[in-house]
Amino acid sequence: MKSFSRALALLFAIGLGGCDATLLANLKPGSSNAADVRTQFGAPAAEWPNPDGSVTWEYPRGPEGTRTWMLKFDQRSVLQSIGQALTEESFARVEKGWGTEQVRRLLGKPSGMVRFPQKPEEVWEWRIDPSQPGNSAWFHVHFGPDGLVTGTSRREEAPVGGPDQN
Repeated sequence: MKSFSRALALLFAIGLGGCDATLLANLKPGSSNAADVRTQFGAPAAEWPNPDGSVTWEYPRGPEGTRTWMLKFDQRSVLQSIGQALTEESFARVEKGWGTEQVRRLLGKPSGMVRFPQKPEEVWEWRIDPSQPGNSAWFHVHFGPDGLVTGTSRREEAPVGGPDQN
């Protein structure tokens, strides 16, 4: 049963990625607008105002997906750019001392959060592309009791058992 559940989750994640590719192909920076994006993707998980008057919309595809799309609009609500937030470049930008909002704005909504009261810390995680096909991988950001980043880590796991084990 576990194998079936994992396979179903994988198919769902792959299918969702395929749908995103089709939806994204319909959007054109410089000509598509906020209404076009809402028609294709629905409401964003978050809207982040930028200092220049533009706004960035967040579309996380977790907890099983490995993409978080950030779509930036100018002051006239015209789409300017489409970016994937869960990249090596973004992970490298996370710094000790950042607050939760800075992390959320950079990486999007985490796929999970775990509190460790004895440590004490809270760890946010995002599912990411693994280095080995078939594995599952996560990027983690660790926050201290003050809500500030204390560090980052990664986890990658190979599938447990084989086709004969349930």
